[in-house]
Formats: sequence, C-alpha cells, structure tokens
Amino acid sequence: MNYPDELKSYLDEQGRIKEWPSKRNKGKFQKLVLEYLASKFEVGVIYTEKEVNTLLNQHHTFGDPAMLRRDLFERGLIDRKRDGSAYWCHHQN
Repeated sequence: MNYPDELKSYLDEQGRIKEWPSKRNKGKFQKLVLEYLASKFEVGVIYTEKEVNTLLNQHHTFGDPAMLRRDLFERGLIDRKRDGSAYWCHHQN
C-alpha cells in the first residue's frame, strides 16, 4: 500500500500507527495520522464506542484508542451522539 512519505515513519510494516507524533509535530503530523485513521471508517456505518475502539486498535499499536477517538471527534473527522452511544464518519477521506 502507498502511504504519504510523511506518514511512513509513524507506520509499522503492517501499516499500523506505531507512535503518536510528538508535540513538536502536533499540527501537520497528528492531522495526517488522524486522517489516515479516519479513512478506516466506512461512511454511513454507525459504530458503538466498543466498535470504534476495536477498529482503532486494529490500526495502531501504542494502546490509546480513547485518545485517538477523542482527537478524531475534536477534529471533526468522526461524529458522535452527545452521550457517546454512536459514532460515524459522514464524509469521504
């Protein structure tokens, strides 16, 4: 699979995110990682929080799906019900 060069240093050989970009790389690289993860969601599918965590865990190795889920939501890459009972991606990545 082809990945942007900027993303390659954050991926392991299976294409999983192996580390979260440092604060120094917060803007551009964290956005790139989050957009990559958002691309793993199917548009139109409603996910439970557990399903979101499972999906994220399949695509990263540093064990923090809650942080990733929160950052995906805060950056508008996924949406959720106010109570957190449902998550979805409403646009193509």
